Amino acid sequence: MTTQFAFNGLNPFDDPLDRILAEIALSIQLPPSLHDKAAGRYEAVRTFLEHTVAFRDQIEHFYPQGSMAINATISNRGTDDEYDLDVVSQLGGRFCSMTPLDILKELEKALADYPVQRIRRQTRCVTLYYADKMHLDVTPALRNFGTRERESFITHAKGPQPSADDRFVDMNAYGFGEWYHARTPVEARMAGEFHRRWRDLDGLRFRAEAEVADVPDQADFVVKNTATLALQLIKRFRNIIYAGYAGRIPPSVMLSFYAGRAAQPNTALSAMVIRISKWIIADIENASLYGKKLHVANPVCDDDVFTDRWPESVDQQNEFARHLRALVDGLERMRQGEMFPDDMMDWLRGNFGDRVVTRAAENIAAEVGGAIQKSQQLYGRRGGLILPKPSIITGTAATSVAAPAVAAAKPHTFFGKKI
Repeated sequence: MTTQFAFNGLNPFDDPLDRILAEIALSIQLPPSLHDKAAGRYEAVRTFLEHTVAFRDQIEHFYPQGSMAINATISNRGTDDEYDLDVVSQLGGRFCSMTPLDILKELEKALADYPVQRIRRQTRCVTLYYADKMHLDVTPALRNFGTRERESFITHAKGPQPSADDRFVDMNAYGFGEWYHARTPVEARMAGEFHRRWRDLDGLRFRAEAEVADVPDQADFVVKNTATLALQLIKRFRNIIYAGYAGRIPPSVMLSFYAGRAAQPNTALSAMVIRISKWIIADIENASLYGKKLHVANPVCDDDVFTDRWPESVDQQNEFARHLRALVDGLERMRQGEMFPDDMMDWLRGNFGDRVVTRAAENIAAEVGGAIQKSQQLYGRRGGLILPKPSIITGTAATSVAAPAVAAAKPHTFFGKKI
């Protein structure tokens, strides 16, 4: 099916706040060099498995799930350069009579000689660890016949010995991906501009004059709408807030559900982050009011519960709501111009990570510097000229990183030429 460009979307690089948020998102993206590899790796794993005795003629479907399926992959928890990718392997009749633990062990055994650094059997999947810090989770599944397309049972077994907790868990990752894409249509202008910057940062220059409409709907581009970009920022915020937390954290699939539910094309990036966060806060507050834990299920499969392992208590969900309120408060203050540039950068570093925010500031400084050298100017929404600042403080030492600042200017309707 071909996706039609129904919306232009807003260019996040036209607004000072949205621009730094977009650059932060760029800094946590799966880079083009690894994205191009990821596209073929899960097929390579499938080919390998199909040549083993145990899985020959037994793989009915092999498809991406989670962030990989909705193009929302970012660096994983506690890192800036490691990426988790997820695929589902729907298996045939030979495995229908096997226990969850036996299926996982069979998959682990079949992949034992796969050319990666190491493999590890998890509770619901087998993980392949690549040398370039990419991790690929392969989740075995059995078709739940009589239900909608690809609804399946996935395995749950901690091992190493069988346990009373071992079970099959209902899921429809494929159906959720279809639901999400239907809720988050391509925003052509936003997608084209982000695609350009994404490739530029990898050193691969695209034609500056290329029309946004030339970006195909199946381009090798990760983010095609503002809701997904906002989702990535919220996931990064969660990762930073819970970086030192040993327990379970709010699941990505739950956050993805709210991004799809709250999606509103042609919305500013900062406003979309706020909108999604407020939807989550409202549902948590409503559940907590009645002393209940938040319940979020797959919109296309009621038995596929996204919150089955988090939250573990009402207090735990209330804690996340407090974090989200602080995120909303900070962004709203910046949108109202109530935060000085230095304070803004400190707040961003505290909520999205020092290194990625520093990298984002460097990227903006480099682009702004190039514009100045070409005698071009970049203007903020209210007419302020965006200029690089001398330095920001990272950690305990000052660096020469140029952070964006806005010089005062009289209001006007000319927003400047964007490079």
